[in-house]
Amino acid sequence: MEEAEFNAVADAALAELEEALAASDLFDYEVKPGGVLELVFDDGSRIVVNRHGAAREIWVAARSGGFHFAPREGRWIDTRSGEELFTALSRLAGEQAGEAVTLRRRG
Repeated sequence: MEEAEFNAVADAALAELEEALAASDLFDYEVKPGGVLELVFDDGSRIVVNRHGAAREIWVAARSGGFHFAPREGRWIDTRSGEELFTALSRLAGEQAGEAVTLRRRG
């Protein structure tokens, strides 16, 4: 995948994620330059989501560890576990928020 194509699909995924985050009141989030989203929890912990152009992946840093998601057939899949990005972020955010979180994709 060329860099321009990666940036386009990563930007679309991050925009969709931002929409899903806006629907939750369990945490705040910040959009930072360069394709970075930070989820901020009441206890001061954070989850950072960003695109990593060199690896052509979306990376997630959470209290429980780091995760790398690669584009596969229109979805972003964890390169180790096979978990989908929105499913993984729902689980990770729930762990840090202390209650269930469901981040939904469009459509």
